[in-house]
Order: sequence, then structure tokens, then C-alpha cells
Amino acid sequence: MPESKSRRRPTKGPAQTPSSKTQQPNAAWFLPVMVTLMLLGLVWIITYYISDGMFPIPNIGNWNIGIGFAIALAGFMMTTRWRS
Repeated sequence: MPESKSRRRPTKGPAQTPSSKTQQPNAAWFLPVMVTLMLLGLVWIITYYISDGMFPIPNIGNWNIGIGFAIALAGFMMTTRWRS
């Protein structure tokens, strides 16, 4: 049976350095805005349930829940970009 040719390994060059782009911490306003959005979304939904649909916006009905979730989701999406 024929033998397969051995593969040549590439020569090892200089060790690769991590990217020169260092990640800097977020601006001072980032964390307060992130937490505020999450809490505002929660307060929006709680207000809707406690007021039996009269507040925050009475004419849109259950869309108030969607608005509250969207606001809170914006805050949670900001957590993916948060660096200390």
C-alpha cells in the first residue's frame, strides 16, 4: 500500500501580539444611562399594570407593555458594550 506524503509544517515566525487596539473604558454617562433605561422600562410596565391601563399612555392599550420591554431591552443591549 502506498504511503501518503507527510505535510510540511509552517515555520514558526514571531509570536503574534494581541491587537494594538486597546479597549478603553466607557464614558462616564454610559453606566447611568444603561441602568436608567432598564429601570425606566420596568417602571413603565409596572405603572401600566398598577393603573389598570390608564397610564402611561391610555389610548394604546397593551402596546404599553411592548414600549416598556423595548426601553428595558435598549438598556440590556447596552450591557453588551459595557467595559470597566
